[in-house]
Amino acid sequence: MLKLLTLFILFVSFLNASDKVEIYASSMESEDNTVKAYGGVTVVYKDYFLSAEEAVYDKNSSDLELFKNIRATYGKEYKLLGDYAKLNLANKERTFKPFFMLEKTSEVWMSADEGYAKDTDLNIDSGVMSGCNPNDPLWKMEFTSSNYNTDTKWLNLYNARIYIYDIPVIYTPYFGYSLDTTRRTGLLIPAFGISDAEGFYYEQPIYIAEQNWWDLQLKPQVRTNRGYGGYSEFRFIDSAISKGTLTAGYFKEKESYSLENELAHDSHYGFNFEYDNKDLLNQWFGTSLEGQSGLYIDINNMNDVDYINLSTNDSTQNATATQILSRANLFYNTDKDYFGAYFKHYKDLTKQSNENTLQKLPTFQYHSYLDTFFNNHLLYNVDIQSNNIYREINKKAIQTNLDIPVTLQTSVFDEYLNLSYKAQLFGQHSNFHGDEEIYSGDYRSGIFARNYHVLKASTQLTKAYEELTHVVGFGARYTSEGSEYSSGYYKDYNDFCADTINKSTPQCEFYNITSVNEGLQLDFTQYIYDASGNQKIYHRLAQNIGYNSSESEIGELENELDYQINHSVNFYNNILYNYDEHSFSKTFNRISYIANGFNISFSHLYKDTFLPSSDTYSPFTSYITSSASYTFNEHYSYGAKWNHDLQTSLKKSSEIGFMYKKRCWDFGLRYVENNRPVLTNNNSSSVYDRYLYFSIVLKPLMKQGGAASDFAARLPETLQGK
Repeated sequence: MLKLLTLFILFVSFLNASDKVEIYASSMESEDNTVKAYGGVTVVYKDYFLSAEEAVYDKNSSDLELFKNIRATYGKEYKLLGDYAKLNLANKERTFKPFFMLEKTSEVWMSADEGYAKDTDLNIDSGVMSGCNPNDPLWKMEFTSSNYNTDTKWLNLYNARIYIYDIPVIYTPYFGYSLDTTRRTGLLIPAFGISDAEGFYYEQPIYIAEQNWWDLQLKPQVRTNRGYGGYSEFRFIDSAISKGTLTAGYFKEKESYSLENELAHDSHYGFNFEYDNKDLLNQWFGTSLEGQSGLYIDINNMNDVDYINLSTNDSTQNATATQILSRANLFYNTDKDYFGAYFKHYKDLTKQSNENTLQKLPTFQYHSYLDTFFNNHLLYNVDIQSNNIYREINKKAIQTNLDIPVTLQTSVFDEYLNLSYKAQLFGQHSNFHGDEEIYSGDYRSGIFARNYHVLKASTQLTKAYEELTHVVGFGARYTSEGSEYSSGYYKDYNDFCADTINKSTPQCEFYNITSVNEGLQLDFTQYIYDASGNQKIYHRLAQNIGYNSSESEIGELENELDYQINHSVNFYNNILYNYDEHSFSKTFNRISYIANGFNISFSHLYKDTFLPSSDTYSPFTSYITSSASYTFNEHYSYGAKWNHDLQTSLKKSSEIGFMYKKRCWDFGLRYVENNRPVLTNNNSSSVYDRYLYFSIVLKPLMKQGGAASDFAARLPETLQGK
């Protein structure tokens, strides 16, 4: 024991304090300047922990050599194994033969004939790497040379060949990969495919993250038969309470493709800007207001819908509505008052020009929150909104609304019956300006004022049984018309615009007064809960009975049912029945099953407005949506979707596919059919696409949620409000 301690002290004396080496062994012997250790040798050097059967240390050259069954751990993340290792403590050099490294976090291993390291750099001769079982890897990447930096944790491979089951599939002269989740500049996973109409498709994303408060993703693409273009996404965090994103793109069509498909534009471009600030006033103006303030901006613009279609190779993932909305919301909120300003801009992608589209630029709102008097028996609040309804040509208007509801409420019969009376005061003023429309006549500024009354009675009863709890509620609400006053525009077009047939005429585009029908509304609701408190049944019936001579005496009957049939099966139904038409105005049914690896959903929507049909308008909608997925085990899963428009007898989309998952790789195949909108010289149209998608994920190289997608979760400390 004394001999071992003496040798240990001797080793330490030959090194600087910062390069101290600790060696433990069953036996040691020293001859001249050479020390040999045998049997369970353990070496501790900086962050390295090495074990071997034998070790030799030369004091003159500062070489430490290890032999047989070497295992080396660097910090907490890397494990290196081999039969021979050499550490030069003076030059801080390390050599391993053969070389094997395992990075524990990512589970990536690398094997080579020899590895050489100096300081933080590690150079590796020709070898192989993978994330699979080393004995029989499902995929591997062979290379002629490689280097790795232990500080940046970035691995470079040269002349890399990817093999799947010993079959070469991809060659690249260079491949770079990060062994941690640090955001850094580099290439992301490419996407490519083949289309009979668009040719070969290739997209190569480029990720740029030079500072910790922003990143940029560039996505250039080429479609050999169609054209070329690119999209970009710039994300930033300017404070701990605010962040934003700017997305933009451009695609240039080939002349032959544009003419053949009669496209309205030979280039497609657009942008989106989003910004969110959760304490705008205090941050921007240096105030110390106690209330909440905020700003949300979502601005969109594009020249046609193909800007969305071309943003990705999978058009089923795109929301291609015919109208896009840009908006900006600004508010300040306290316990008693709310102030808001809203800007809305609409763009119809089916039109060549939106100069006649009505916009709300801006809307100002003041809202006084509910206040009470007389021991909470009297309640009231005030809401004022002013809308600047604007467009480039023809008439414009400034409309201001005033809402003041005053409610008197109480309960009787030991709170079994709740009673309330509400007086609703409403007023609207419209001031018109701009050019006259030759077909709509004159617009006179005017005032509309109304007050009406609502009487309400309701009760709710609960009964507990051994296996379930039943809750029922009854309610009756009677609405009285009250009185109205109108002048100017409202007096001129009140009767004309009240008729639903005239709603789409130019004269009624500023008329948004909804009629108050004197009548009685009856509601019945019931809930059934099981012994565990889970809802089994929700059921509601609602019936309106009108007393206006100009309206239907009995309004539509609504029935809503949500039935959890068992743990796996759920059924939802919503029906509106119109007595005048002796038909349903709406039916929606959905049934779903989730159990035993299955997730199946089927729904059908039918709506009928009972308005006259035309070449451009259909009075009813009938649409089917369905999806099914099955997870057979941890490796195999299958899925299918089918959406069909019964009104137009058109299949909107369908999909079938499977995914095979292993610990180190995924393989998927999907066949997709999708009807996507396009803008042609004949206005709006659609194109029916058929796709075959192959997905290959080599784990962990292609794990989801990498550095490019977790930007918001990785705030630098200076932006975390520390």
